Amino acid sequence: MSKKIKKIAVLTSGGDSPGMNAAIRAVVRTCSYHNIQCIGVYRGYEGLIDGDFEELNARSVKGIINKGGTFLKSARSNRFRTPEGRKQAYEKIKEIEADGLVVIGGDGSFTGAMIFNQEFGFPVMGIPGTIDNDIFGTSHTLGFDTALNTVVDAIDKIRDTASSHNRLFFIEVMGRDVGHIALNAGIAGGAEEILIPEEDLGLDRLVESLNRSKKSGKTSSIVIVAEGDKIGKNIFELKEYVDDNMEGYDVRVSVLGHMQRGGAPSCFDRVLASRMGVKAVESLIGGQTNYMVGLLNGKMELTPIEKAIKGKTKINLELLRVSDIMST
Repeated sequence: MSKKIKKIAVLTSGGDSPGMNAAIRAVVRTCSYHNIQCIGVYRGYEGLIDGDFEELNARSVKGIINKGGTFLKSARSNRFRTPEGRKQAYEKIKEIEADGLVVIGGDGSFTGAMIFNQEFGFPVMGIPGTIDNDIFGTSHTLGFDTALNTVVDAIDKIRDTASSHNRLFFIEVMGRDVGHIALNAGIAGGAEEILIPEEDLGLDRLVESLNRSKKSGKTSSIVIVAEGDKIGKNIFELKEYVDDNMEGYDVRVSVLGHMQRGGAPSCFDRVLASRMGVKAVESLIGGQTNYMVGLLNGKMELTPIEKAIKGKTKINLELLRVSDIMST
């Protein structure tokens, strides 16, 4: 029989994403609903090691559901990568008599949680928070939908100036290992080409495609490039190649960068965060540990953290085909 849960700690770790505050709020209020104490851990695993804790209640998290970022702050912790650092963290969390830990973050954060559980048997539950949507076991990670809307808004604005000056714009979006943001935002923004890590278009084919677009009457073009795309070493190398091999376009580059992580979370992310927070706390109460909460087929499901870390998300082949058709 599992130990009765009386106190749960929550932290955010790794890169921030819109919806993290909404998830913290959901964890705290679910704890309050079940008469469980909730402890906020500031600065991720660094704060866990230092004992940077604050008791939270339902009123502590008012007015944050619409805020981007994370009020608990986030930090990468080299100390937590060491057995000594994790032992310090365990001693600190036992001092406050916590019975479980909710970790909101990406695969690096989950790796830390999994090892922490393996070494000390401490109950952990993960909530996937990353704009890249690159975690196995959920169709959507927290922040992905908001980031898409941010990128599409930027594409719309850039297209205005591109069409005014007969310009070709390369727009770089986040996605070091996966192209979910680039593919979805590219289709929604009407991009002529979308370059993602999963598909190697090749420089020559890219120029051929842009030339076809130009011959068909297009006077300006938008190309969305995931930062992990393999065609060139970077987006500026792509620009130089097109400058050298294609006439008639004024080629410009726009790197959207960290603006994609900011801003108020979308309605979808706020609802998703709320559902995930409730599921995470109630799963710990039910004796579950070492799982990640995820959205699968519209329902909240649990995936073993190790599987979430090691599994690979796949690009939607239908979307690739839609992209090809729409770019004609």
